[in-house]
Amino acid sequence: MSYPHIGFIMEQTLGHITHDLNLQATLTTQNSFTYERFPVLFHNNDIYDRLPVIRNNWTLKASLRSRDWLKSRRNAPHLDAVFFHTQVTTLFSIGWMRRHPTIISMDATPKNIDSLGEAYQHSPSKLRWLEAWKDSMNKEAYQAARGIITWCQWAKNSLINDYGIDGDKITVIPPGVNMERWNLPRETRESSKLHLLFVGGNFQRKGGHLLLKAFEKLPNNCMLDIVTQDPLNGMEMDRVHVHNGVKANSPEMLALFQKADIFVFPSNGDCLPLAVMEAMAASLPVIASNVGAISEEVADGVTGYLIPAGNEKALVDSIAFFIHNPQSIREMGMKGQERAMKLFNSQNNYQSLVDCMLNIAE
Repeated sequence: MSYPHIGFIMEQTLGHITHDLNLQATLTTQNSFTYERFPVLFHNNDIYDRLPVIRNNWTLKASLRSRDWLKSRRNAPHLDAVFFHTQVTTLFSIGWMRRHPTIISMDATPKNIDSLGEAYQHSPSKLRWLEAWKDSMNKEAYQAARGIITWCQWAKNSLINDYGIDGDKITVIPPGVNMERWNLPRETRESSKLHLLFVGGNFQRKGGHLLLKAFEKLPNNCMLDIVTQDPLNGMEMDRVHVHNGVKANSPEMLALFQKADIFVFPSNGDCLPLAVMEAMAASLPVIASNVGAISEEVADGVTGYLIPAGNEKALVDSIAFFIHNPQSIREMGMKGQERAMKLFNSQNNYQSLVDCMLNIAE
């Protein structure tokens, strides 16, 4: 009996790395197909990291590396379907995609990112022809794919409204978290201390500096753990602890979530962050900025609070609510966990993703 052979081309930046790890956990349990992965690294010490213009453009580098991998497989086993995550890996493989069954997966469209441009230190080019070319290439890639998976309705709406893609071609499947792993035992909370947790690889974009300003206005019984990739020299203090180098899904990361009472995520710009899902799965109430598709994660006033991006007062007030209403920590946290079980269960969501791939395999 011959099984389908599927290729997974996976972007390796920030939350996409965690997404890839979670997907791999599901792939290893499958026995109805074979597969191979190509991780698309941001820095690969290859020619594309040295060429002018290309070396500073992630979309060009990712698309060229993906194209080269597909070309290098001419004598390798035939791929019955290919999964591209995200669209930044596709632009130089459009011709190939027209001849082979493929799915593009994404957290956000380029137009979504444009709407968050300032937070991402990104702005559309002033050259209208270049923006038109970019839009045209992305639209061609979306049209060439057999199907599209978006993490959220926000991205699906953009595909329909900004790129004219048929909504029937698009399936919304959020990434997921291992609910069993993240169902962390909760000991009786220390009533004298309130532990806040922030997790954000890009400290500035994720609102870390705003959080530190707000934290100065909180009572001395509040403690803050910061997990980030960025070095924060001089920011460590009695009530603030900075953790660099903590890996996704690691025992160290889980221990920090277990220790926390509230997850605080005042991001200036985001799509559908996995850290918020992990906090909900760990039964933590979430205070987050209402940007991107975060409102599709956090139910405002039910599983936590959504605040305007950059609003220090709203951040302080939301934390203060839990200081004065400690019973709400457990109540909102449990409702968040129930919501995560329904919407962000990796066992269900990654199986749905695999089923989509098997449906298009030839």
